[in-house]
Amino acid sequence: MLRILLIDECPKIAPQGVGLRLALEGLGHAIVAEIPGPQTLWESVKRHDPDALIIDADTPSRELLEPLSLICVSCPLPVVLFTRDARGDSIRDAVHAGVSAYIVDGFAPERVAPILEAALARFEELQAVRAELAQTKSKLSERKLIDRAKGILMKEKHLPEEDAYRLLRKLAMDRSAPMGTVAEQVITYAKLLG
Repeated sequence: MLRILLIDECPKIAPQGVGLRLALEGLGHAIVAEIPGPQTLWESVKRHDPDALIIDADTPSRELLEPLSLICVSCPLPVVLFTRDARGDSIRDAVHAGVSAYIVDGFAPERVAPILEAALARFEELQAVRAELAQTKSKLSERKLIDRAKGILMKEKHLPEEDAYRLLRKLAMDRSAPMGTVAEQVITYAKLLG
């Protein structure tokens, strides 16, 4: 069961919100809140901490996409957007803002479950890629620190590269600290000592 925040921007154009709400509740999901537009989206996400956002909007406006971008960075969650806007630039903007599934003129109660499943799967895959990228960046940053620290040790202690690396590793083991942390300390000490 998911806790869903439902945003129905256009109930007068197409009263999908009611059908969408019933379809979601029929699947066992809980609607934690329903808001009429993006004005309170950020506050609603913070207040209700939903597992997913489902939006019915005539077109993904800038007023909708800006808070979605903020949510995507601060507290990412799967977003399904039902819309009538099939323009390529609107689709790209929405996906860039964090929309997991962009459905054009496609609301039908029997399609809600597979659409939501696909959005959840895409979101989880994207989160895994982001985590892997963050880990890779962290390792690269650590590698750069280690290389700088090795260079300092090589210069100051007149050591060959292998010996400088072994010294860093020994310092890390003696202090029960990651090599990156020890490398950062060596760099800091070198700066302090001029």
